[in-house]
This record gives sequence, C-alpha cells and structure tokens, in this order.
Amino acid sequence: MLNEIFMTVPDHRVTGRCTYALSDLLTIALLTYICGGEDYVDMSEFAYYRARDFGLIADRPDRSPSPDTFERLMSAVDPDEIERCLVEHGRKFLDTLAEKQVVIDGKKLRGTSPKQHGSKGDYIMNAYVSENHIVVGQQRLKDKENEIVAIPQLLEKLDIEGATISIDAIGTQINIAQNILDRKAHYFLAVKDNQGALNEQVIDAFRYNKPTDSASQMDADHGRIEIRDCRILKADTIEDKDVLARWPGLKTLVEVTSSVDYGDHTATAVRRYISDEDYPKAAYFNMLARGHWSIENQLHWNLDVTFLEDACRARKGYASLNLSTIRKLAMQVIKEHVDKSSLKKRRFKASLSNDYLTDMLLKAKF
Repeated sequence: MLNEIFMTVPDHRVTGRCTYALSDLLTIALLTYICGGEDYVDMSEFAYYRARDFGLIADRPDRSPSPDTFERLMSAVDPDEIERCLVEHGRKFLDTLAEKQVVIDGKKLRGTSPKQHGSKGDYIMNAYVSENHIVVGQQRLKDKENEIVAIPQLLEKLDIEGATISIDAIGTQINIAQNILDRKAHYFLAVKDNQGALNEQVIDAFRYNKPTDSASQMDADHGRIEIRDCRILKADTIEDKDVLARWPGLKTLVEVTSSVDYGDHTATAVRRYISDEDYPKAAYFNMLARGHWSIENQLHWNLDVTFLEDACRARKGYASLNLSTIRKLAMQVIKEHVDKSSLKKRRFKASLSNDYLTDMLLKAKF
C-alpha cells in the first residue's frame, strides 16, 4: 500500500470528527511535494485531482480535504513520528552506517523567523549519509548557538559504530570528538578560528613540514571547474604537545586547497581538518572533504532551490519541522528514480504522468 509508510503514525485526532485517514493525508502531502507542489493549497488540489488515482481518500468520493485540513494536520502531528518515517524509509536502502560518512550540519528554516515576530527561528540539525544521499536523523534547535548541545543529542539517536562523522567547525569540540570515539566511530572535524590554538598549530605544521602524502581531484559541473589539492601530516608534527594532548585519538592533519574556475574569475579557499584515522593516503581524506560539503550541495541547496523551503511561511505548531521532513522524504524518493533529468524535471514529469510517478514510487520501495 502506498500509504503504508505513514500507517504507524499515531492518530490523536478526536474520534468521529475526522473525515480522512491520517496516513492518506500525509501521503498526499508527500506526493504533492514529489510532483512540484509547494503549500497547503497545492496539497488540497492534488487531493481533488489525483489522490484517488492512487487509492487515497477513495471512501469519500464526494469530498476532498481543504488547505485548512492540511494546515491543522501539519501543525499537530508529532515531528518525531514523521522523522521516524523518514529514517525507516532510508533503512530500506541502508542497513548500517558502518564504513559510511555521516555529515552533521544545521540548516535554518528561514520562513519561520520573520523580523516582525522577533524570533530567531528554527534550525534543524541534519545527519546525512554523503554516499547514499540519505537523511538518517535530525534534531530541532531554537538557535544556531545551540548546535554544540544538539550534536551529541543527534548522535545519540544513531548507531554510528564504524562510521566516519564529519562536522563543521562549530562541532569541533573535545567532548564531541570523545563522544564519537566512545561510540566506536571516527571523526573528521573542520578546524577554524573558533579553535584558535589548534588552528594555529595546524597551519604551522603544514608551513614547516613536508606532507606525508598529497592528492589532487578535479570536478566539472554547472559551468565551473574545481580542483582540490589535499595534503596530510601526522598529528605529532604539531609543535605544542599540550594542544595535541587535548584532542582524543588525533592521528592526522588535513589541508585542502580548493580552486574554483568560474570562467571569468577564480576563487581559492583553504580548509583544514583533524581526524583520528591514520590512513596513509591523502586521496581518502580528499574524498571525505568533498563528502563533507555534500550536505550543502546536495541536501540544503536542493531544499532551498528545488523545493523552495526558504519561501515556506508555515509557522504554526510543528508545521515547519514536519513539512521540512516530508520534503526530505520526497527528495529521497525522487533521487532513487535515477534518470538523466534534474530533480526539478523529474518533479515536473511526475506532475504530468501517473505512470512516471508510479514507477518512481516503486523504485523508492513504496
């Protein structure tokens, strides 16, 4: 059954006052996003014109849910239950996180924080498997400064044994590194000015020591050419041994210089990382550095550009979080249907053809 993924979501609505099954409404919301819809009105329109083609709300042929119905639903459903559906769907394609790179990064739901409300808005901390483009967990927080608290909470939800956890500089904290090691996983952490002493020592290590290995990788996409040169050093090249001793299990220092040729100009950036792994090949760490940015390029960019998440103004109750989770589930469904079309074009095709949409759902194991 198409709506089976939402069957286990508890329905706390008043018995006898609800016209439509909860699982049907959630499935309609998902299909609306897959087909290029953006808001509650689009969900209502999809329900009226196409839901019965997929066996949804078929027991009420004389009525269709209104936009208000979807607004009340998304505001009230427990976001942990919708997140569980997202994670369980990902597990159909990924049984274990061992030997995978799990990227942790936060994204602000911009539409939830208009200036006139005086709110900083919601952030969602995502755990994203870079190799499979699958979200395996998320954690809601009210302020970006709380990421340091939210990261261990998110990691606690995941079985990360054997995985490599990569986090941007805000998560480069001694206790987080120790937490990852205690969970029998590896860390790959960005180093910036928030860790001043460590950052200076890593810069000096590469300035005064010859790398133990180096590797270069080139990518061409969207009219630009990017070259990433990676160099690695043993962690014991850090001169200040007190700084070295603070970081549990630290084995490797990584420096990546990225040069992006846009045709009319070139942009260069240097990024540095620390890792508890002592793999001797720079190409491996170059791959991790590229994978670390996949959450920005593959997840956050698509949510904003393809699904227009930043334009969403849903603020009531749990709506912003629930809608974001359903967008991620829609994205996973679309990405499983591999063809030469972009995600945007695949959504357009799904809006035109029931056969195309059905094939997409079958490949996504619905």
